[in-house]
Amino acid sequence: MADIIEIGDARERRATPPVPAPLEPLWRDALGARLRMLRLQQGEKLADTASRAGISPQYLSEIERGRKDPSSEMTAAVAGALGTSLVDLARGVADDLRDQGSASRGVMLLAA
Repeated sequence: MADIIEIGDARERRATPPVPAPLEPLWRDALGARLRMLRLQQGEKLADTASRAGISPQYLSEIERGRKDPSSEMTAAVAGALGTSLVDLARGVADDLRDQGSASRGVMLLAA
């Protein structure tokens, strides 16, 4: 006759699922936020910036809201329309992402 072997109790098997790690912010979200910030700092209307960049206001709005992931050419055109370089824009976005990452890690450490 076979022996019955207990493998932990039911409470161990119903362990709480692990808490998912916070999602990293996406480049397109940070890029859009930075472009909107630059545009608003200059008191620009969406249509004016879009016209100088050679794109539609709707497309610029989608970029600013992180809905579209623009090509490097489009990004450079919008940066130029806002009077900044692609390098300075990319540096600013990278800094924003780094700051957001540090802030979320700090919250995780405090919550742990």
